[in-house]
Amino acid sequence: MTERTEEQFELPVLVRKQVRDARARTARARKKQAAAAEVAAVDPVARVLVDVPLAHLDRPFDYSVPAAMADTAVPGARVKVRFAGQDVDGYVLERAPSSSHTGTLAALRRVVSAEPVLSPAVAALTADVAERYAGTRSDVLRLAVPARHATTEKQPSTPADAPVSFDAAAASDAWRGHEPGAAFLRHLAEGGSPRAVWAAAPATDWPHLLAHAAAATYAGGRGALLCVPDGKDVARVDRALTAVLGEGHHVALTAEAGPARRYADFLAVSRGARRVVVGTRAAGFAPVHDLGLVAIWDDGDDLHAEPRAPYPHTRETLLLRAEREGTAVLVGGFARTVEGHYLLKTGWARELSPPREVLRARVTVSIAGASDRDLARDPHTRATRVPREVHEAIRVGLTTGPVLVQTPRVGYVASLACERCRTPARCPVCTGPLAIPAPTSPPACRWCATVAEAWSCPECGDRGLRAPVLGDARTAEELGRSFPSTLVRTSSGDTVLADVDARPAIVVATPGAEPVAEGGYATVVLLDTWLMLGRTDLRTVEEALRRWANAAALVRPGGAVVAVGDPTHPALQALVRWDLAGFAARETRERLEAHLPPASRLATITGSPGAVDDAVTLLDAPAAAEVLGPVATGADESRVVVRVPRAHGPALSKALGDLQRLRSSRKLDAVRIQVDPLSIG
Repeated sequence: MTERTEEQFELPVLVRKQVRDARARTARARKKQAAAAEVAAVDPVARVLVDVPLAHLDRPFDYSVPAAMADTAVPGARVKVRFAGQDVDGYVLERAPSSSHTGTLAALRRVVSAEPVLSPAVAALTADVAERYAGTRSDVLRLAVPARHATTEKQPSTPADAPVSFDAAAASDAWRGHEPGAAFLRHLAEGGSPRAVWAAAPATDWPHLLAHAAAATYAGGRGALLCVPDGKDVARVDRALTAVLGEGHHVALTAEAGPARRYADFLAVSRGARRVVVGTRAAGFAPVHDLGLVAIWDDGDDLHAEPRAPYPHTRETLLLRAEREGTAVLVGGFARTVEGHYLLKTGWARELSPPREVLRARVTVSIAGASDRDLARDPHTRATRVPREVHEAIRVGLTTGPVLVQTPRVGYVASLACERCRTPARCPVCTGPLAIPAPTSPPACRWCATVAEAWSCPECGDRGLRAPVLGDARTAEELGRSFPSTLVRTSSGDTVLADVDARPAIVVATPGAEPVAEGGYATVVLLDTWLMLGRTDLRTVEEALRRWANAAALVRPGGAVVAVGDPTHPALQALVRWDLAGFAARETRERLEAHLPPASRLATITGSPGAVDDAVTLLDAPAAAEVLGPVATGADESRVVVRVPRAHGPALSKALGDLQRLRSSRKLDAVRIQVDPLSIG
């Protein structure tokens, strides 16, 4: 008989162990299936908003709640569900005792997190925004709820150490000169919901005024939400809130903070540990508990317009939220938009503005070459880019502090033209515009980067080039030669200065990149104003005035502003008088007469010509709608504009939403729909 080896004796033992393990796994699986089959005893139905991009599926779906998930599948929680044969993400909107679905409900696959990150108020707001802009709630939710960070979620949110004591006297003193600011703050502190459009005076420390408004609301037992255009403004308001409220009472929500920090701050707000929020456009959806005030600064800035579908604007998001939650509203800025003026015109909001004597004491604005005396002193004032009057203003300003020079273009020589016939210089390869990127660089195409050292004019054959438009770098170089002992700094593009000290210096900046000077600028110079007025857009003049006003407002009290441009232009005249409210009123009247926003609501439908034609055919627009176009916007792209009176705006949004759902269900070619686009070129 053959002897058995040791391994042969152990083999049955291994088999028996494998059998036992298989039986155990089967038992566990059966137990798990039994638990899954057992539904929750209370509210066994979860209404889930499934994260799918298809418009015709943009509605809640009912799922059964397993008993094992009864305590974690709370409203606002993230879940995984089975949808169209695959596991997808979703949010529990609510729990219900029954469903209108007659068949068997699929069960929730799992609860990703029991943290209620979608509050009922924000869930309702996302539905309002999606309806207003003819989009889907899943797209809006991506803006409203940040990505989950599991490690951060496990950490508790520490509540504020002590309540804030509201200093009504200090707040009223800060708001003095913006009447009736004291009454507005008092109303906030008493729990009221005033609505105001605020025209800030130049040389105003607006972050501190916003902080005092938030403090008044917070002292009244409610939260505050402040939205500003960019991270630089968030940092300023953040410092002001710390100075007014103290440490640990607010959060700043920005994408630059990183996923962990942003999610931690979001959870602090969601859990009620922080009730004052400052941030950029996505912060408009922050789940602030007991919200009492929504505020937006500089609502005309295009950074408030979301570049992703459904393209909501922060101002409209906050106004929708204020209507739903009954909050106070503050729409502020140095310049006033036509939308802001329309809120005053309809009586929806009250005005907060400085009296004329305050404006006269804060700033003096002049236009180079505006008077006969100026022309007598320098006959070439209106033909020179930097006339003698500007040099004199810079020289005087440098004796007491820094000087800001605003110029619209980035770079060295932003565009070139033939020296003889003034024909724009174009690239011989792609016909793009030629520019000189640096002092020692040859002309190169701004589109394809082709160097054009041997360029010659196709019209006259001349090889000479001139620079009709100079960038900030060339401007800084020229000013450096004119003021050789003065520090010259630039702020533009990827190198934006947040602030500068009070030492005499020349700061050349592009619009929106102007740093804040300690104590304010002694002088502000606005160059090339004609360039900002040269765009063909509905908001060109309004936008130019807003950018000029934002730069001019950085002067110190009693400072001087000098603009170089056409002294008869209405926008420059409004800047000289600092009558920005009057300019907004005039723009509003003209738009009302022309049936343009805000008197009407516009929507654009853009896509391939065939898809746009199909969309217009399928659109069940209100009877008062006008369809303008189509017009070609590209090689294989066209656009139509649909316009209705403002009163029919909700009906147009609903019709566009129905169109999106119909096209999605039929799997037709996609079109891009924008309601009230910021600009129509």
